[in-house]
Amino acid sequence: MKRVLLKLSGEALAGEKKMGFDEPTVVKVANQVKQIVDQGVQVGIVIGGGNFWRGRTSETIDRTKADQIGMLATVMNSIYVSEIFRSVGMKTQILSPFTCGTMTKPFSKDRANKYFHHNMVVFFAGGTGHPYFSTDTAAVLRAVEIEADALLLAKAIDGVYDSDPKINPAAVRYDSLTIQEVIDKKLAVVDMTASILCMENKLPMYVFALNEENSVVKAISGKFNGTVVTV
Repeated sequence: MKRVLLKLSGEALAGEKKMGFDEPTVVKVANQVKQIVDQGVQVGIVIGGGNFWRGRTSETIDRTKADQIGMLATVMNSIYVSEIFRSVGMKTQILSPFTCGTMTKPFSKDRANKYFHHNMVVFFAGGTGHPYFSTDTAAVLRAVEIEADALLLAKAIDGVYDSDPKINPAAVRYDSLTIQEVIDKKLAVVDMTASILCMENKLPMYVFALNEENSVVKAISGKFNGTVVTV
């Protein structure tokens, strides 16, 4: 892999606290990403906002406004995680689809490519910039736009199961399955919009647990413990 898009779950970054940040967890992620950047892999990052806000669970706030709060949560996450990445020796830049003063720069593929060629880790904050689209869809969209070789999905769960393992103790994990199977079986790897975008653009996904030791490095190196979603 020459270029990847890493999608980090906001909730996974919060660790056992469930809200906010668990700094040791973020530092571990940073050290792993540094290993693969040092190997010459270009890395883009999309972070969810679930450690601060989940707009879909609100019954009183207008959906558009709720989603806007979620977009700003992803900007906060990107600024924080970007700074942790810098603290371990990486160069970073944050791009967003809307203006955030001087905190981020406007997204464009050309700008992202320029930063990649300067060995920077590029954070894509703010989702798609529009309501009704999840950060899963934003991650796939950015991965397709930057022509990433794969989407790495670092979650709080260690792969794709045939049912929710939190509810069903007998749930079975898939080692590999196709994106068509994900769509047909309605498996919640990413939302349906993101799944179809993956299928149409032949973007493979690697789904794994963020809290597993060296999980990001293993996903790149082939010593992978999770689910591969093929195209």
